[in-house]
Amino acid sequence: MRDIVMFATVFGVLPFILIHPWVGAITWTWLSLMNPHRLTWGPAFDFPFAAVVAGTTFLGLLLTRDRRKLPLTPPVIVLMVFVAWMCLTSVFAIYPDKIGEMFSRVMKIELMVFVTLALLHTKRQVLIMLWVMVGSIGFYGVKGGIFTLISGGNFLVWGPAGSFIEGNNELALALVITIPMMHYLRGSLPNSLLRWGMLVAMVLCALAALGTHSRGAFVAITAMSLLLWFRSRRKVAMGFALLAVAASLIAFMPEGWERRMQTIETYERDSSAMGRINAWTMAYRLAKDHPLGGGFEVTTEEMFQRYAPVPTDIHAAHSIYFEVLGEHGFGGLAIFLLFWWTTWRTAAWVTKNAGGHDDTRWAADLSKMLQVSLLGYFVGGAFLSLAYFDLPYDVMIIAVVCRRIVEARVGAERAAAKVATDPHPVLTVR
Repeated sequence: MRDIVMFATVFGVLPFILIHPWVGAITWTWLSLMNPHRLTWGPAFDFPFAAVVAGTTFLGLLLTRDRRKLPLTPPVIVLMVFVAWMCLTSVFAIYPDKIGEMFSRVMKIELMVFVTLALLHTKRQVLIMLWVMVGSIGFYGVKGGIFTLISGGNFLVWGPAGSFIEGNNELALALVITIPMMHYLRGSLPNSLLRWGMLVAMVLCALAALGTHSRGAFVAITAMSLLLWFRSRRKVAMGFALLAVAASLIAFMPEGWERRMQTIETYERDSSAMGRINAWTMAYRLAKDHPLGGGFEVTTEEMFQRYAPVPTDIHAAHSIYFEVLGEHGFGGLAIFLLFWWTTWRTAAWVTKNAGGHDDTRWAADLSKMLQVSLLGYFVGGAFLSLAYFDLPYDVMIIAVVCRRIVEARVGAERAAAKVATDPHPVLTVR
Protein backbone atom coordinates (compact mmCIF):
# COMPACT_ATOMS: atom_id res chain seq x y z
CA MET A 1 0.00 0.00 0.00
CA ARG A 2 2.82 2.44 0.84
CA ASP A 3 4.46 1.75 -2.52
CA ILE A 4 1.24 2.54 -4.35
CA VAL A 5 0.83 5.80 -2.43
CA MET A 6 4.45 6.74 -3.14
CA PHE A 7 4.22 6.10 -6.90
CA ALA A 8 0.82 7.80 -7.13
CA THR A 9 2.04 10.88 -5.28
CA VAL A 10 5.23 11.44 -7.27
CA PHE A 11 3.86 10.59 -10.71
CA GLY A 12 0.68 12.51 -9.94
CA VAL A 13 2.65 15.71 -9.39
CA LEU A 14 4.76 15.42 -12.58
CA PRO A 15 2.23 17.23 -14.85
CA PHE A 16 2.22 20.18 -12.44
CA ILE A 17 6.03 20.23 -12.51
CA LEU A 18 5.98 20.57 -16.31
CA ILE A 19 3.73 23.60 -16.00
CA HIS A 20 5.40 25.13 -12.94
CA PRO A 21 8.94 23.72 -12.45
CA TRP A 22 9.26 25.38 -9.03
CA VAL A 23 6.90 22.63 -7.86
CA GLY A 24 9.55 20.16 -9.01
CA ALA A 25 12.27 21.94 -7.07
CA ILE A 26 10.22 21.72 -3.89
CA THR A 27 9.22 18.11 -4.59
CA TRP A 28 12.90 17.26 -5.00
CA THR A 29 13.57 18.95 -1.65
CA TRP A 30 10.92 16.74 -0.04
CA LEU A 31 12.41 13.58 -1.55
CA SER A 32 16.00 14.48 -0.64
CA LEU A 33 15.26 15.49 2.94
CA MET A 34 12.56 13.05 4.02
CA ASN A 35 13.45 10.08 1.79
CA PRO A 36 9.81 8.90 1.98
CA HIS A 37 10.53 5.97 -0.35
CA ARG A 38 12.69 4.51 2.43
CA LEU A 39 9.50 4.01 4.43
CA THR A 40 8.25 1.47 1.88
CA TRP A 41 9.12 -2.21 1.48
CA GLY A 42 8.51 -2.95 -2.21
CA PRO A 43 9.75 -1.58 -5.55
CA ALA A 44 9.43 2.02 -4.35
CA PHE A 45 12.26 1.54 -1.85
CA ASP A 46 15.02 1.79 -4.49
CA PHE A 47 13.12 3.58 -7.26
CA PRO A 48 14.92 6.75 -8.49
CA PHE A 49 12.10 9.18 -7.68
CA ALA A 50 14.49 12.11 -7.23
CA ALA A 51 15.99 11.56 -10.69
CA VAL A 52 12.52 11.42 -12.28
CA VAL A 53 11.47 14.63 -10.54
CA ALA A 54 14.75 16.38 -11.41
CA GLY A 55 14.46 15.36 -15.07
CA THR A 56 10.87 16.58 -15.24
CA THR A 57 11.90 19.85 -13.60
CA PHE A 58 14.57 20.46 -16.24
CA LEU A 59 12.06 19.70 -18.97
CA GLY A 60 9.65 22.13 -17.33
CA LEU A 61 12.35 24.79 -17.40
CA LEU A 62 12.32 24.55 -21.20
CA LEU A 63 8.53 24.74 -21.45
CA THR A 64 7.44 27.16 -18.75
CA ARG A 65 6.88 30.88 -18.95
CA ASP A 66 7.38 31.25 -15.20
CA ARG A 67 10.16 33.50 -13.96
CA ARG A 68 13.54 31.80 -13.75
CA LYS A 69 16.53 33.90 -12.87
CA LEU A 70 19.48 32.95 -10.69
CA PRO A 71 20.18 35.68 -8.09
CA LEU A 72 23.88 36.44 -8.21
CA THR A 73 24.18 37.36 -4.55
CA PRO A 74 27.39 36.78 -2.53
CA PRO A 75 26.37 33.31 -1.19
CA VAL A 76 25.41 32.13 -4.69
CA ILE A 77 28.64 33.40 -6.25
CA VAL A 78 30.79 31.86 -3.49
CA LEU A 79 28.91 28.57 -3.81
CA MET A 80 29.70 28.57 -7.53
CA VAL A 81 33.36 29.02 -6.67
CA PHE A 82 33.15 26.20 -4.12
CA VAL A 83 31.60 23.85 -6.68
CA ALA A 84 34.34 24.72 -9.18
CA TRP A 85 36.97 24.13 -6.48
CA MET A 86 35.50 20.70 -5.66
CA CYS A 87 35.68 19.82 -9.35
CA LEU A 88 39.33 20.88 -9.38
CA THR A 89 40.22 18.84 -6.30
CA SER A 90 38.44 15.85 -7.82
CA VAL A 91 40.70 16.03 -10.87
CA PHE A 92 43.71 15.68 -8.56
CA ALA A 93 42.06 13.30 -6.06
CA ILE A 94 44.25 10.73 -4.37
CA TYR A 95 41.72 8.00 -5.15
CA PRO A 96 40.15 9.05 -8.48
CA ASP A 97 38.61 5.61 -8.94
CA LYS A 98 36.69 5.88 -5.63
CA ILE A 99 35.21 9.39 -5.75
CA GLY A 100 32.61 8.86 -8.47
CA GLU A 101 29.58 8.08 -6.30
CA MET A 102 30.20 10.87 -3.78
CA PHE A 103 31.15 13.39 -6.47
CA SER A 104 27.95 12.63 -8.37
CA ARG A 105 25.84 12.92 -5.22
CA VAL A 106 27.31 16.28 -4.21
CA MET A 107 27.09 17.76 -7.72
CA LYS A 108 23.43 16.73 -8.02
CA ILE A 109 22.66 18.44 -4.72
CA GLU A 110 24.44 21.65 -5.73
CA LEU A 111 22.83 21.67 -9.18
CA MET A 112 19.36 21.46 -7.65
CA VAL A 113 20.30 24.20 -5.19
CA PHE A 114 20.98 26.52 -8.14
CA VAL A 115 17.79 25.41 -9.91
CA THR A 116 15.71 26.07 -6.79
CA LEU A 117 17.31 29.49 -6.34
CA ALA A 118 16.39 30.38 -9.92
CA LEU A 119 12.76 29.27 -9.57
CA LEU A 120 11.64 30.66 -6.19
CA HIS A 121 10.54 34.29 -6.28
CA THR A 122 7.52 34.85 -4.03
CA LYS A 123 6.56 34.72 -0.37
CA ARG A 124 4.09 31.92 -1.12
CA GLN A 125 6.82 29.78 -2.67
CA VAL A 126 9.14 30.47 0.25
CA LEU A 127 6.54 29.42 2.80
CA ILE A 128 5.65 26.25 0.86
CA MET A 129 9.36 25.38 0.71
CA LEU A 130 9.69 26.06 4.43
CA TRP A 131 6.72 23.83 5.30
CA VAL A 132 8.18 21.04 3.16
CA MET A 133 11.55 21.34 4.91
CA VAL A 134 10.00 21.39 8.37
CA GLY A 135 7.55 18.60 7.60
CA SER A 136 10.22 16.36 6.07
CA ILE A 137 12.51 16.44 9.11
CA GLY A 138 9.80 17.12 11.69
CA PHE A 139 8.13 13.84 10.77
CA TYR A 140 11.11 11.92 12.13
CA GLY A 141 11.31 14.28 15.09
CA VAL A 142 7.72 13.71 16.18
CA LYS A 143 8.03 9.99 15.51
CA GLY A 144 11.35 9.84 17.37
CA GLY A 145 10.06 11.93 20.26
CA ILE A 146 7.13 9.57 20.79
CA PHE A 147 9.52 6.60 20.59
CA THR A 148 11.77 8.24 23.20
CA LEU A 149 8.79 8.77 25.48
CA ILE A 150 7.68 5.15 25.14
CA SER A 151 11.16 3.70 25.56
CA GLY A 152 12.16 6.03 28.37
CA GLY A 153 15.10 7.28 26.31
CA ASN A 154 16.93 3.96 26.65
CA PHE A 155 17.14 3.30 22.90
CA LEU A 156 18.65 5.46 20.18
CA VAL A 157 16.55 7.31 17.59
CA TRP A 158 17.63 6.72 13.98
CA GLY A 159 16.81 8.31 10.63
CA PRO A 160 15.74 6.81 7.27
CA ALA A 161 18.05 4.18 5.78
CA GLY A 162 20.40 5.21 2.99
CA SER A 163 20.10 8.95 3.63
CA PHE A 164 22.36 11.68 5.00
CA ILE A 165 20.44 11.47 8.30
CA GLU A 166 20.42 7.69 8.72
CA GLY A 167 22.71 7.85 11.75
CA ASN A 168 21.54 8.98 15.16
CA ASN A 169 23.99 11.89 15.30
CA GLU A 170 23.10 13.08 11.81
CA LEU A 171 19.37 12.98 12.52
CA ALA A 172 19.98 14.95 15.72
CA LEU A 173 21.68 17.76 13.83
CA ALA A 174 18.87 17.86 11.25
CA LEU A 175 16.34 18.22 14.07
CA VAL A 176 18.42 20.96 15.69
CA ILE A 177 18.42 22.92 12.41
CA THR A 178 14.67 22.41 11.96
CA ILE A 179 13.34 23.44 15.39
CA PRO A 180 13.94 27.23 14.94
CA MET A 181 12.06 27.16 11.63
CA MET A 182 9.20 25.36 13.37
CA HIS A 183 9.20 28.20 15.89
CA TYR A 184 8.75 30.72 13.08
CA LEU A 185 5.92 28.74 11.48
CA ARG A 186 4.22 28.40 14.85
CA GLY A 187 3.91 32.18 15.05
CA SER A 188 2.31 32.32 11.60
CA LEU A 189 -0.45 29.81 12.37
CA PRO A 190 -3.97 31.27 12.46
CA ASN A 191 -5.32 29.90 15.75
CA SER A 192 -4.14 28.85 19.19
CA LEU A 193 -4.97 25.15 18.71
CA LEU A 194 -2.60 24.86 15.76
CA ARG A 195 0.04 26.86 17.60
CA TRP A 196 -0.18 24.50 20.58
CA GLY A 197 0.08 21.57 18.18
CA MET A 198 3.26 23.01 16.68
CA LEU A 199 4.66 23.62 20.16
CA VAL A 200 4.09 19.96 21.02
CA ALA A 201 5.83 18.97 17.78
CA MET A 202 8.80 21.19 18.68
CA VAL A 203 9.11 19.61 22.12
CA LEU A 204 8.91 16.12 20.61
CA CYS A 205 11.64 17.05 18.09
CA ALA A 206 13.84 18.31 20.93
CA LEU A 207 13.16 15.11 22.85
CA ALA A 208 14.02 13.05 19.77
CA ALA A 209 17.29 14.99 19.40
CA LEU A 210 18.15 14.12 22.99
CA GLY A 211 16.99 10.56 22.31
CA THR A 212 19.71 10.17 19.70
CA HIS A 213 22.24 10.51 22.58
CA SER A 214 24.22 12.91 20.39
CA ARG A 215 26.59 15.10 22.36
CA GLY A 216 27.06 17.42 19.40
CA ALA A 217 23.31 18.00 19.24
CA PHE A 218 23.24 18.80 22.96
CA VAL A 219 25.97 21.43 22.52
CA ALA A 220 24.21 22.86 19.44
CA ILE A 221 20.86 23.10 21.21
CA THR A 222 22.57 24.90 24.10
CA ALA A 223 24.17 27.42 21.71
CA MET A 224 20.87 27.99 19.89
CA SER A 225 19.00 28.49 23.16
CA LEU A 226 21.50 31.15 24.21
CA LEU A 227 21.04 32.98 20.90
CA LEU A 228 17.25 32.80 21.22
CA TRP A 229 17.45 34.17 24.76
CA PHE A 230 19.86 36.93 23.73
CA ARG A 231 17.55 38.08 20.91
CA SER A 232 14.36 37.85 22.92
CA ARG A 233 12.65 41.08 23.91
CA ARG A 234 11.38 39.42 27.10
CA LYS A 235 14.56 37.87 28.36
CA VAL A 236 13.26 36.95 31.82
CA ALA A 237 10.20 35.12 30.49
CA MET A 238 12.19 33.46 27.70
CA GLY A 239 14.91 32.43 30.15
CA PHE A 240 12.42 30.76 32.50
CA ALA A 241 10.67 29.03 29.59
CA LEU A 242 13.92 27.66 28.16
CA LEU A 243 15.13 26.49 31.56
CA ALA A 244 11.80 24.84 32.34
CA VAL A 245 11.71 22.94 29.04
CA ALA A 246 15.39 21.96 29.30
CA ALA A 247 15.04 20.78 32.89
CA SER A 248 11.95 18.71 32.07
CA LEU A 249 13.53 17.03 29.05
CA ILE A 250 16.84 16.32 30.77
CA ALA A 251 15.09 14.98 33.86
CA PHE A 252 13.21 12.53 31.66
CA MET A 253 16.34 11.05 30.07
CA PRO A 254 17.93 7.95 31.69
CA GLU A 255 21.21 7.84 33.61
CA GLY A 256 23.03 6.42 30.59
CA TRP A 257 22.24 9.58 28.65
CA GLU A 258 23.53 11.77 31.49
CA ARG A 259 26.78 9.80 31.69
CA ARG A 260 27.30 10.19 27.96
CA MET A 261 26.73 13.97 28.11
CA GLN A 262 29.17 14.24 31.00
CA THR A 263 31.93 12.85 28.79
CA ILE A 264 31.95 16.24 27.02
CA GLU A 265 34.01 17.50 29.98
CA THR A 266 36.26 14.42 30.05
CA TYR A 267 36.67 13.86 26.31
CA GLU A 268 40.27 12.72 26.75
CA ARG A 269 38.98 9.53 28.41
CA ASP A 270 36.33 8.86 25.75
CA SER A 271 37.34 6.64 22.83
CA SER A 272 34.78 8.17 20.47
CA ALA A 273 35.96 11.73 21.15
CA MET A 274 39.60 10.75 20.80
CA GLY A 275 38.77 9.00 17.54
CA ARG A 276 37.40 12.28 16.23
CA ILE A 277 40.56 14.14 17.24
CA ASN A 278 42.61 11.45 15.53
CA ALA A 279 40.59 11.92 12.32
CA TRP A 280 40.87 15.72 12.56
CA THR A 281 44.65 15.47 12.92
CA MET A 282 44.78 13.19 9.89
CA ALA A 283 42.79 15.68 7.82
CA TYR A 284 45.01 18.58 8.90
CA ARG A 285 48.25 16.75 8.10
CA LEU A 286 46.84 15.55 4.78
CA ALA A 287 45.91 19.11 3.81
CA LYS A 288 49.41 20.32 4.72
CA ASP A 289 50.90 17.65 2.47
CA HIS A 290 48.36 18.12 -0.36
CA PRO A 291 47.42 21.81 -0.88
CA LEU A 292 44.33 20.81 -2.88
CA GLY A 293 43.30 18.21 -0.34
CA GLY A 294 42.83 14.54 -1.09
CA GLY A 295 39.52 14.72 -2.91
CA PHE A 296 36.43 12.81 -1.86
CA GLU A 297 36.70 9.48 -0.04
CA VAL A 298 40.04 9.93 1.74
CA THR A 299 39.02 8.02 4.87
CA THR A 300 41.19 5.02 4.09
CA GLU A 301 43.63 2.81 5.96
CA GLU A 302 46.48 4.12 3.81
CA MET A 303 45.79 7.77 4.70
CA PHE A 304 45.49 7.01 8.41
CA GLN A 305 48.71 4.98 8.30
CA ARG A 306 50.46 7.95 6.75
CA TYR A 307 48.97 10.92 8.64
CA ALA A 308 47.06 9.91 11.79
CA PRO A 309 48.61 9.85 15.30
CA VAL A 310 46.88 6.50 15.87
CA PRO A 311 47.00 4.77 12.46
CA THR A 312 44.68 1.92 13.42
CA ASP A 313 41.87 4.17 14.70
CA ILE A 314 40.11 4.89 11.39
CA HIS A 315 37.12 7.25 11.51
CA ALA A 316 35.26 9.58 9.18
CA ALA A 317 36.10 13.25 9.73
CA HIS A 318 33.10 13.81 12.04
CA SER A 319 33.31 17.56 11.37
CA ILE A 320 32.10 19.64 8.47
CA TYR A 321 35.25 21.74 8.79
CA PHE A 322 37.80 18.93 8.86
CA GLU A 323 35.81 17.01 6.25
CA VAL A 324 36.22 19.90 3.81
CA LEU A 325 39.82 20.49 4.91
CA GLY A 326 40.87 16.90 4.26
CA GLU A 327 39.01 16.61 0.96
CA HIS A 328 39.56 20.09 -0.52
CA GLY A 329 42.51 21.59 1.34
CA PHE A 330 42.89 24.92 3.10
CA GLY A 331 41.62 26.77 0.01
CA GLY A 332 38.45 24.70 -0.01
CA LEU A 333 37.92 25.28 3.71
CA ALA A 334 38.37 29.04 3.24
CA ILE A 335 35.75 29.10 0.46
CA PHE A 336 33.41 26.92 2.54
CA LEU A 337 33.66 29.27 5.52
CA LEU A 338 33.22 32.32 3.30
CA PHE A 339 30.09 30.78 1.82
CA TRP A 340 28.47 30.31 5.22
CA TRP A 341 29.61 33.73 6.42
CA THR A 342 27.94 35.39 3.40
CA THR A 343 24.83 33.31 4.05
CA TRP A 344 24.76 34.54 7.66
CA ARG A 345 25.24 38.12 6.47
CA THR A 346 22.40 37.71 3.96
CA ALA A 347 20.01 36.67 6.73
CA ALA A 348 21.27 39.58 8.84
CA TRP A 349 20.63 42.01 5.95
CA VAL A 350 17.06 40.77 5.60
CA THR A 351 16.50 41.10 9.36
CA LYS A 352 17.74 44.69 9.27
CA ASN A 353 15.94 45.87 6.13
CA ALA A 354 12.67 43.96 6.23
CA GLY A 355 11.48 44.77 9.72
CA GLY A 356 10.33 48.31 8.94
CA HIS A 357 7.66 47.31 6.42
CA ASP A 358 4.41 45.53 7.19
CA ASP A 359 4.52 43.47 4.00
CA THR A 360 8.10 42.23 4.57
CA ARG A 361 8.20 41.91 8.36
CA TRP A 362 7.58 38.18 7.94
CA ALA A 363 10.95 37.93 6.18
CA ALA A 364 12.72 39.66 9.06
CA ASP A 365 11.15 37.29 11.60
CA LEU A 366 12.00 34.29 9.45
CA SER A 367 15.60 35.40 8.89
CA LYS A 368 16.17 35.65 12.64
CA MET A 369 15.20 31.98 12.96
CA LEU A 370 17.31 31.06 9.93
CA GLN A 371 20.32 32.47 11.77
CA VAL A 372 19.47 30.35 14.80
CA SER A 373 19.28 27.29 12.52
CA LEU A 374 22.62 28.20 10.97
CA LEU A 375 24.21 28.55 14.39
CA GLY A 376 22.97 25.05 15.21
CA TYR A 377 24.61 23.78 12.03
CA PHE A 378 27.88 25.63 12.65
CA VAL A 379 28.16 24.26 16.21
CA GLY A 380 26.69 20.80 15.76
CA GLY A 381 28.43 20.36 12.41
CA ALA A 382 31.79 20.68 14.15
CA PHE A 383 31.26 17.09 15.28
CA LEU A 384 29.62 15.52 12.18
CA SER A 385 30.51 14.81 8.55
CA LEU A 386 27.61 16.71 7.00
CA ALA A 387 29.36 19.33 4.88
CA TYR A 388 27.19 18.48 1.85
CA PHE A 389 23.88 17.78 3.61
CA ASP A 390 20.93 19.34 1.75
CA LEU A 391 19.12 20.98 4.67
CA PRO A 392 21.63 23.79 5.48
CA TYR A 393 21.80 24.66 1.78
CA ASP A 394 18.01 24.83 1.75
CA VAL A 395 18.26 27.32 4.62
CA MET A 396 20.62 29.35 2.44
CA ILE A 397 18.07 29.23 -0.40
CA ILE A 398 15.36 30.64 1.86
CA ALA A 399 17.67 33.43 3.05
CA VAL A 400 18.70 34.42 -0.49
CA VAL A 401 15.13 34.39 -1.85
CA CYS A 402 13.95 36.45 1.14
CA ARG A 403 16.63 39.00 0.32
CA ARG A 404 15.50 39.11 -3.30
CA ILE A 405 11.91 39.75 -2.21
CA VAL A 406 12.92 42.45 0.28
CA GLU A 407 15.28 44.13 -2.21
CA ALA A 408 12.43 44.36 -4.72
CA ARG A 409 10.20 45.93 -2.07
CA VAL A 410 12.87 48.40 -0.95
CA GLY A 411 13.75 49.23 -4.56
CA ALA A 412 10.13 49.93 -5.44
CA GLU A 413 9.75 52.14 -2.38
CA ARG A 414 12.86 54.14 -3.23
CA ALA A 415 11.72 54.58 -6.83
CA ALA A 416 8.33 55.82 -5.68
CA ALA A 417 9.96 58.23 -3.23
CA LYS A 418 12.23 59.57 -5.96
CA VAL A 419 9.28 60.20 -8.27
CA ALA A 420 7.36 61.91 -5.48
CA THR A 421 10.23 64.27 -4.64
CA ASP A 422 11.33 65.05 -8.22
CA PRO A 423 9.87 68.48 -9.14
CA HIS A 424 10.51 67.92 -12.87
CA PRO A 425 9.82 64.30 -13.71
CA VAL A 426 10.95 63.21 -17.14
CA LEU A 427 8.18 61.84 -19.33
CA THR A 428 9.12 59.24 -21.88
CA VAL A 429 7.03 59.03 -25.02
CA ARG A 430 6.99 55.74 -26.87
